[in-house]
Amino acid sequence: MNGVSAKSIIAGLLAALGAATTLHAQLEIGTWRREATETGPAMSLDIQACCSGGRRLTYHLQINGAETTLTVETQLDGNDAPVLMGGQQSGETMAIKRIDAFHATAVVKMNGQVIGTSTSTLSADGKTLTVHNTFAEGVPQRPDAATEVWVKQ
Repeated sequence: MNGVSAKSIIAGLLAALGAATTLHAQLEIGTWRREATETGPAMSLDIQACCSGGRRLTYHLQINGAETTLTVETQLDGNDAPVLMGGQQSGETMAIKRIDAFHATAVVKMNGQVIGTSTSTLSADGKTLTVHNTFAEGVPQRPDAATEVWVKQ
């Protein structure tokens, strides 16, 4: 998996946000958009309910000029879930843990090595997600930390 997608997937915390109460159970479900940042290309993300209460994240982004799809199915329990690139294993995993209806954490690994962590906060109205990413030392072309803002479409 190329470096851009490996670091960009950290934004997958979106999936962990949602449902501590019935009122907030579907806040994160839908399509989200993130503009290009210093840490990655513009992306869209579709979040669907799946897997017995979990979430399926499907990212759409350009890598080296080609449309790329990344998919993760997570139970939001902090366990590693494989990241598929074009339906194939990528060597990357995400361990997303829901803290409450508006907060989540994630650990992203490549071939078992931690490449980044994230914390996220969903706005009270469910329309904006702010993700703070911290990258591991040695992750190429990345600052130590970066903040992303995702907007629900």
